[in-house]
Amino acid sequence: MGLGIGDILTLDIGNIANGGHFVARHDNQIIFVRHAISGETAKVKITATNSKFAFGDAVEILQSSKDRVPPPCQYSHPEGCGGCDFQHINYRAQSGLKKEVLKDQFKRITKIDISPDIVTTNPPNGLHWRSRLNLAISENKKVGLRAHKSNTVIEIDKCMIALNEINKSDIFTKNWDNEENLKISCSSTNEINVSQFEKNILGPDKLTENVDKNTYTISPKSFWQSHINAPSLLLQQVMREANIKQDEIVCDLYGGVGLFTLPISKLIGKNGQVHLIEMNDTCIEDANIMFKHIDNIYIHHGTVEQKLGSVKNIDTIILDPPRNGVSKQVINQIIEKKPNTIVYVSCSPSTLARDSKVLLENKYILSNIVGLDLFPMTHHIESVASFKRI
Repeated sequence: MGLGIGDILTLDIGNIANGGHFVARHDNQIIFVRHAISGETAKVKITATNSKFAFGDAVEILQSSKDRVPPPCQYSHPEGCGGCDFQHINYRAQSGLKKEVLKDQFKRITKIDISPDIVTTNPPNGLHWRSRLNLAISENKKVGLRAHKSNTVIEIDKCMIALNEINKSDIFTKNWDNEENLKISCSSTNEINVSQFEKNILGPDKLTENVDKNTYTISPKSFWQSHINAPSLLLQQVMREANIKQDEIVCDLYGGVGLFTLPISKLIGKNGQVHLIEMNDTCIEDANIMFKHIDNIYIHHGTVEQKLGSVKNIDTIILDPPRNGVSKQVINQIIEKKPNTIVYVSCSPSTLARDSKVLLENKYILSNIVGLDLFPMTHHIESVASFKRI
């Protein structure tokens, strides 16, 4: 007889898997477990099953790991908020686990061994870094976050990973009359915007973001990295890997508002070109306003599939696709363009490894890969991989 939802088993917890769960086994069935750590023995409550796997939460730890710590947030437990799934793990150990996932995905999919550096950033305790926050509204008209894979709203009086500027606002104490989610954005210049129904209800219509020596004026609806230090870290890493020269032709694919486009335009000179390709209307609107007087920036509004073919003689391609990676059409278009350098920014180890495999099979070598821990207290990791044509 198979496992049922609600069953409780005593399990030995094995290695971490892609997606942040830890692997356990029972009667030759694989069980993916949350709120556990490798090497522990735990009582696990089954929360879901399918024809191949089961899923569960560690509800009692019988033998704990040396890396287990009390979660800093009162809402971080199996029945609580579904956001921060690593709060029970020592912050330094979190980076090691993320490195293991990245290594494992490349070994499984590309068949190559990597040992990437994992870069961490301030704050050193992994708290109070998030500058963008989506909050649900409960039946009691209070803000909260949803439980794991549930519509249940867990009411909160603050978020331990949100910036202090967000937690100090009255967002958490107010009553909110309708059920539409709130989006809170806090800029690097400490401007706070609150929007609902895609309409601004508090704060400026545009936010000013300063990244190193670059200034961006963007709509709160436009995509922007959630970690307050992420834009600077990503920009520095991408620029190191791309090593862009005067007069080059560069493509910035899935480029958003142009985080990489603006500094690239300063490097390539008046005879160079940087092509920003983005399909989101709001991002394109922001980019058009910001860059309208910069002659070497070319903005393409549409999908990469639609727009990449029109750009000729490309030296370098930078791409930062969504979590599901790039389509077969795009990866084939990139290969056909034969750029000397490709810099791939990814928030998914599995799709990065999948797309890397195609590049490695088509006259590219992986010259470097670095993990950036831009999502502390969660299993997520950002990666920057660079490829050279041979």
